Amino acid sequence: MTLRLILTRHAKSDWDDPLLDDHDRPLNPRGVASAAAMGAWLGAQGYLPEQALVSTATRAVQTWQGMCPALPGCAARFQPRLYHAAPDTILAVLATATAPCVMMIGHNPGFALLAEALVTHAPDHAQFHGFPTCATLVVDFDAPDWTMARIGSGRTVAFAVPREVM
Repeated sequence: MTLRLILTRHAKSDWDDPLLDDHDRPLNPRGVASAAAMGAWLGAQGYLPEQALVSTATRAVQTWQGMCPALPGCAARFQPRLYHAAPDTILAVLATATAPCVMMIGHNPGFALLAEALVTHAPDHAQFHGFPTCATLVVDFDAPDWTMARIGSGRTVAFAVPREVM
């Protein structure tokens, strides 16, 4: 069975309020536009998740909200464990997924490290290793369920950043 993971770093956040807790930082206007553009790109490419696992941080939730209009039929589960999660924690959350095509929205450095570790061959893209805001990796696994998605076993399908799809 082929499983598909869409791994997205949250869009660009706002740093204007130095008193705001990191977890509560919202998207800035560029981030709002990037989330909508990336959602539209995913929809246009036919990369349609059926389940989204999203960090509870405001910027991750707002990224999902910007993307979801272009991704019909995708239900979100908000996961506190994804807030600044390490790759092993991200994989543990992914192991709870039940759909064959799952989107995850979270944070660096964990998402960048996981993206690099998951794929057998990194995409030929100058920004892949930095995994900038709203970067999105689409990766397929030959596995019966998400508990069997392993480091180094994913096939890169696509990688994009907002500036390329806007």
